[in-house]
Amino acid sequence: MDDWIDYYDSTHTIYVSKLHRDLHFQIIARDIVGYIPSPEATVLDYACGEALSASQVASACGKLILAEPAPGVRGRLIARFAPNTKIRVRSLDDVRKMQDQSIDLVVMNSVAQYMSPDELDAALRTIRRLLTPSGKLVLGDVLQPNVGMFRDVMALLGFGLRHGFLKDALVGLISTALSDYRHLRTRIGLQRYSEEEIAAKLRTAGFAVQRAHTNIGHNRWRMTFIARPPLVR
Repeated sequence: MDDWIDYYDSTHTIYVSKLHRDLHFQIIARDIVGYIPSPEATVLDYACGEALSASQVASACGKLILAEPAPGVRGRLIARFAPNTKIRVRSLDDVRKMQDQSIDLVVMNSVAQYMSPDELDAALRTIRRLLTPSGKLVLGDVLQPNVGMFRDVMALLGFGLRHGFLKDALVGLISTALSDYRHLRTRIGLQRYSEEEIAAKLRTAGFAVQRAHTNIGHNRWRMTFIARPPLVR
């Protein structure tokens, strides 16, 4: 995961335009809000990235914890959301030290593909410990083994067409093909899981799991899972 952390901590070209970037975070925030169980809930966004629309999420819950491994991104989050008393910014090391059963909702979106299987297992165990008995984990944007980069390209072009940045998307795809992202994706690869594989990982970590009807964000070819501590009868 360290190479990807360094990449996202750099000046990267993953977004083809400001409009693409802003819409990306707005849609994710909207989808996260749909999972918040109550206005008093404590929400953890695990490896949140720039989280530009975190204020939208914070307005729907009691406390929002933005956990981010990249130190440069974390510094920007602290500066950006300092005035918002509902938002706290933490490192992943901080998360591992948090109190048991202190979180109502954990969102890990577009993260699993950048982690090794062992790193993901460790993160899932930590999250299971942090969740309240009625809490839930939403694991979003999971890549499938049989869905390649072509689908990502089509998802981006469709997103651009719907929201008015198709030309920027086309130019951005060329830039991405020549960028460090493409080189990293080729050299390191992204972790992909079948529905059965990710469900087995979640069950091993102590969750009951179901696949959500729709993915978080705009890419319908990726998967989102809802995981909960099993009911005690």
